[in-house]
Amino acid sequence: MTGYLDHLVVERGLAQNTIASYRRDLRRYAEYLDAAGVRGLGEITESDVAGFLAALRRGDDDHPPLSATSAARAVVAVRGLHRFALLDGLVPDDVAAEVRPPTPARRLPKAIPVESVVALIEAAGAVEGPRGLRDRALLELLYGTGARISEAVGLAVDDVDRAQATVRLAGKGGKERIVPVGSYALRAVEDYLVRARPELAGRSRGGVRGGALFLNVRGGPLSRQSAWQILRSAAERAGGPDGVVPDVSPHTLRHSFATHLLDGGADVRVVQELLGHASVTTTQVYTLVTVDRLREVYATSHPRALN
Repeated sequence: MTGYLDHLVVERGLAQNTIASYRRDLRRYAEYLDAAGVRGLGEITESDVAGFLAALRRGDDDHPPLSATSAARAVVAVRGLHRFALLDGLVPDDVAAEVRPPTPARRLPKAIPVESVVALIEAAGAVEGPRGLRDRALLELLYGTGARISEAVGLAVDDVDRAQATVRLAGKGGKERIVPVGSYALRAVEDYLVRARPELAGRSRGGVRGGALFLNVRGGPLSRQSAWQILRSAAERAGGPDGVVPDVSPHTLRHSFATHLLDGGADVRVVQELLGHASVTTTQVYTLVTVDRLREVYATSHPRALN
């Protein structure tokens, strides 16, 4: 075991925190094997490795049950140990090869109700001057197109086709897609372009390069960090004493866009295209959200849904 940890330090160059985690996990593995009467690497079987995983998830008097994520990390450490022992000629077989780490529970996207989206956008637009017009246009566009924040701040003025009511987004890997834009977002962008962007552009000493759509208060292109702060500030103002809008993240409006489309009857493959997902499997996680909503409605509406 010491040889394996030395290998991780010298050959793999892993960080000290990672090494410390591996050391803790392997120490617990050694304690489990010792309690089971296993005295050396050559005596360990696949059942022992699987039993260790089960013990991690179950917990005992000295250790609380581990989450799937923490247990997976420990199993990765154990699998690495047995792989190292095989390659080093210490054992004839890798008994841990078929023991798979547990899969962490899939985290469902966080979507907020339509009324909370509206409150968020109204709060963004309540700021006086060109900033309010810009912030409202940004949030309307994020919710109206499902764009990632990085895609929105990367937009040029020419990427918005107001005549066709579409916007051209550059997604991951530089893959472009054309998505429709609703009337609310188009109106907000139009107001921003006419009444706010010229003033912001005029504050730039060297002029605005590249025709960026969204500008910061100094006339330069708006950054992802600034866009995130706009969203968070709007959420704080919208929440007020009653907390109308819950905690939001950079992806909240994108998640809400997809969830509300599916709730409204949109086909999952259409939503896939709008979001720019390479695989429909990625998009299908949103269907889990809508199924949960259907269950809630059913449980509160059907006369024989509950005892």
